[in-house]
Amino acid sequence: MTTTTPWGRAEVIEEVKVSQRVAGKSFGSVLQLLTTEGGEELVRIAYTTDGTTRRGPVTLRLRDLEQLRAKLPDDSRLATAFGWSGGDA
Repeated sequence: MTTTTPWGRAEVIEEVKVSQRVAGKSFGSVLQLLTTEGGEELVRIAYTTDGTTRRGPVTLRLRDLEQLRAKLPDDSRLATAFGWSGGDA
């Protein structure tokens, strides 16, 4: 999958999502590892509503961040970008 960033087109290399709900509203947060056409790696943090990815601001509860981290495999490049080992919070 490709997407547009301020740095141009980029491929989504890895993605992890967590569903959230507050005051009767459903949404989700997503962390993505992207690679530009020039090979630069980017990390995008966004939120989703009704299946559409939207840009910031993104607010995460600590437990949401822990869920995102726990969903990443041990060999995750996205986890490495955050300094996490992946898979364990």
